[in-house]
Amino acid sequence: MKEKEDPILGKQSMALCTGLKPAELRTELQESNSADMRRRRAIVGLSLFGMVNMAMVSLLQTGVVKHLPDPPSDSFDSDKVNSSDTAYKLGTPDGTLSLAGLAMNLPLAGFGGDARAENIPYVPIAASVKSGLEAVAAGWYFYQMPTKEKKWCAYCIGGAIANFGIFALTLPEALKALKFLRAK
Repeated sequence: MKEKEDPILGKQSMALCTGLKPAELRTELQESNSADMRRRRAIVGLSLFGMVNMAMVSLLQTGVVKHLPDPPSDSFDSDKVNSSDTAYKLGTPDGTLSLAGLAMNLPLAGFGGDARAENIPYVPIAASVKSGLEAVAAGWYFYQMPTKEKKWCAYCIGGAIANFGIFALTLPEALKALKFLRAK
């Protein structure tokens, strides 16, 4: 069967910037069992977990809901933590920024095939730098809960765990990409 020519990309219908045909990319993303690909799938799962938590926070912070339920403990007050001045210091609610950052992990995790550390090394490096910065921010907010707000937010804890885990999962592939770049 004759391959159809893509009207934009021409005869070499490759997935944009990956060097793979769409069918090759799909097969690698869905069927590869390499350690890097398993970690990328875990990044998708953790990102979605974090997004659920930050979606709840965003609903409160933007006034869609007026209250978030908390675990049955006086140590938790998600409404107080997420309505604090700290949560709005960046000019927009911090939950919405965290939600957007977690959402960006999905295309980053899905971008490129199994050998992207060698073929497009700046993508795993960028994913690791991005998630590292978000883990630092999550750590700072985590510190703010008991020290400044004197209360905990279960949703924020879930988001922080997701950010810490995502950063850890990006490191092996980023280090492989750096090693590849140094060898060039």
